[in-house]
Amino acid sequence: MKKMIFRVSVALIVSSLSAQQKGIINNTKSPNVKFKSIDIGDCQWTQGFWAEKFKIAQETMVPHMGHLLTGDIGHALNNFKIAAGLKEGKHQGMKWHDGDFYKWMEAAMYIYANNKDPKIVKELDDYIQIIGKAQAPDGYLQTQVQITDLKRFGNRQYHEMYNSGHLFTAACIHNRITGKTNFLDIAIKQADFLCRTFMPQPKGDLKRFGFNQTQIMGLVELYRTTKNEQYLKLAELFINLRGQSKVKPTAVSSYKFIGDMVQERTPLRKAKTAEGHAVLALYFYAGAADVYAETGEKALLDALDRLWTNVVDKKMYVTGAVGQTHHGVSSHVDMVHEGFINEYMMPNLTAYNETCANVCNSMFSYRMLGLHGEAKYADVMELVLFNSALSGISIEGKDYFYANPLRVSHKGHDPGNDTEFDMRRPYIPCFCCPPNLVRTIAKLSGWAYSLTTNGVAVNLYGGNKLTTTLLDGSKLELVQQSGYPWNGKVTLIIKKAKKEAFDIKIRVPEWAKGSQIQINGKAVSLPVKAGSYVTLHQKWSKNDKITLQMPMEIKLLEGNPLIEEVRNQIAIKRGPVVYCVESPDLPVNTDVLDVYYATDANLTAVHQPEFLGGVTTIQGNFKLRKDTRQGMYTEVKQPRWETTKVQMVPYFAWANRGKAEMSVWLPVLWK
Repeated sequence: MKKMIFRVSVALIVSSLSAQQKGIINNTKSPNVKFKSIDIGDCQWTQGFWAEKFKIAQETMVPHMGHLLTGDIGHALNNFKIAAGLKEGKHQGMKWHDGDFYKWMEAAMYIYANNKDPKIVKELDDYIQIIGKAQAPDGYLQTQVQITDLKRFGNRQYHEMYNSGHLFTAACIHNRITGKTNFLDIAIKQADFLCRTFMPQPKGDLKRFGFNQTQIMGLVELYRTTKNEQYLKLAELFINLRGQSKVKPTAVSSYKFIGDMVQERTPLRKAKTAEGHAVLALYFYAGAADVYAETGEKALLDALDRLWTNVVDKKMYVTGAVGQTHHGVSSHVDMVHEGFINEYMMPNLTAYNETCANVCNSMFSYRMLGLHGEAKYADVMELVLFNSALSGISIEGKDYFYANPLRVSHKGHDPGNDTEFDMRRPYIPCFCCPPNLVRTIAKLSGWAYSLTTNGVAVNLYGGNKLTTTLLDGSKLELVQQSGYPWNGKVTLIIKKAKKEAFDIKIRVPEWAKGSQIQINGKAVSLPVKAGSYVTLHQKWSKNDKITLQMPMEIKLLEGNPLIEEVRNQIAIKRGPVVYCVESPDLPVNTDVLDVYYATDANLTAVHQPEFLGGVTTIQGNFKLRKDTRQGMYTEVKQPRWETTKVQMVPYFAWANRGKAEMSVWLPVLWK
């Protein structure tokens, strides 16, 4: 009876909280966050690039993915039905497939937050009922273990923690948007089970447990939703345990999945370099950022600062992608999979860059933006979103990439596995990336603005409407008009604001040198520095207009001299968008490896609203090398060149016109 009373009281508390706090990351009350999240649904895309992507997410991405996961292709819902005793059969799909389903449910909730379609909530409630029946009486929930009758926590690769983390996050989002507690009750029951299992200190192999530790983020969100401090303490415990045990194979972990691979060789607070599986690392860092937001522990933030800098400055591709290799070794010579390798080691043809890793890079940067309130973090978010994240899904919204290399050639390179391919697939057996990307697209309007001490910060650009409540309780309404990223002009129009002066922080991207800001047609007197937020502090009136004009120059980028793979090569970027050469835009039978950039290319930007969903292409005169080279090495002779007009497309849009070769980096002919 006491337990029943406690559960009801928690539900009442949660219901009250959900009516007040509804951020994607519910950090409104987090004491160590400078940029706090707006409520889900406060910002809605209205026109332009992200409005079109959200429309595709609403009409195609989320419904189509739901068809896959609730039917016999993805089999995720079937697994829950089998575990619940509602269906006969065997578990199918990867060990982490429960988490994939939770991510899809989360994406569906973001769609509902915008369109308020009651059918979405009804459908999810039906699934929640099935998930609840699948859950064991003590709170344990992992369909593969339950159906196959495996030992709980018998192998860290069962991904029990990963599934739990996505359950917690999805359930918190469901509660914040609907006010219901049916999904949250399941998450609380599972979290309480983890508390009993791992607190105060686990013994034996449980000390090293956890593979892909999304449970840290999930537990912090659950703490923010329920105010149960045990969940925050458990999240911190999972961080503290990493690096405390001797690294060796055990009954629960083979030699392939220990050490740097799972970030357990070095305690997080002492880590200086990003190591191991890129997704595991970045989820871990993002979770630690959430813990810091609540605890304010300086050693934790210092470590996160070092790790973010190491990733961005020494291990990140020009597209914002991370995780250089499918198989390799860490800097401590541990075997790693889908992971980080040494600094400045950046292959193009064999670059792995898992879509999940890229999305996680933006998630980590979003949290660091909250902690520090500095533009460089939003710059990385944006770089990922327009390039290495969005490349993971087709223009239509139904086909997916798992790996995202920077060069694809059909001349002698065939990875021959189920995650690296040159055509997006309608279904990937390892289905973690598609729902991760789709939920990010669906929630992205929630990243567009942040609440600051005395106002609002503008993080992302695109046509939208913001209706929000500032931290002091006052109302703010504004409209953003922009053709970004194809056009550099952004206009913000105040529709409603308090009478007192407050801040509107305008992000000027690092690439946007020479930008100008005007208020009601008059240039601001403040310095407009690229790579910073410009704080506009004044009393605002209805219909006041802020204009940001960013020069959209075509820029040539070169890599650090230590990146051997791109010596004497350039990449081309316009605004936040990185471009590539793709074989459909080359003469027939032209190998992408024979395309050179010449310094007299005379590049021009051409917007094509009916091409690849509406993109700006870059056109110019490129050189094609015409002589044949065979064998490992060839004696150098005077090359034969042909000049041809070539169209470059945004990297995210490649492989939407059939099988193709592609390259971001191009060798240079200097004139």
